[in-house]
Amino acid sequence: MLIFSVLTLFPDVVRSGLEHGVLGKAVLNKIIDIEYINIRDFSSNKHKKVDDHPYGGGYGMVMRPEPIYNAYMNILERYKNTQKFCIYMSPQGKKLTQEIAIKLSQNDHIIILCGHYEGVDQRIIENIIDQEISIGDYVLTGGEIPAMVLIDTISRMVSGFFHHKESFENESHFDQTLEFPQYTRPYEFNEKKVPNVLLSGNHRTIKMWREQESLQKTIIRILDN
Repeated sequence: MLIFSVLTLFPDVVRSGLEHGVLGKAVLNKIIDIEYINIRDFSSNKHKKVDDHPYGGGYGMVMRPEPIYNAYMNILERYKNTQKFCIYMSPQGKKLTQEIAIKLSQNDHIIILCGHYEGVDQRIIENIIDQEISIGDYVLTGGEIPAMVLIDTISRMVSGFFHHKESFENESHFDQTLEFPQYTRPYEFNEKKVPNVLLSGNHRTIKMWREQESLQKTIIRILDN
């Protein structure tokens, strides 16, 4: 079972996005486990304040190191027998790819730090973070949505998440190509019909068609970019 520990200021936001559908079932079936930790619970400030003005001046606030570190140490204390890998969701991080997701899925326990404001104190990054990850070249209001994206894509790679291995091996990006077009009933919709090759019953021909379509979609995407 792969354990996720999410360090966040808004645990309910992350929980609401992950407790439904196949991810929720994966938790019930003990394929993965997700805990949502409120960083404010580890603040020594009587008002549970977790941010402060940056040294040197500048716009915005920065998350203080102590509450984050205390929350992190609490995880280490409670899970002494798991090998942990700590990730900070950051626009400065390495861009998330399927290859990275596959590699991360081999871990026992992933800790994910969700930043806010103008980010976190650099000493947290230097002391506890193993890797910074970004989900794209844009800026969001916080790390919660990126954390949900990361958990979703990693979880799909965990053994037992799908009943059949092919369920994820045929998906876009798994082998660096985009997924082939999919069709279901009805046979004709808005005057468009399902390609006859998919009705042939010839699995070898269907496989070849899908590979060609996948490659063609990938080439078009590359040219468009």
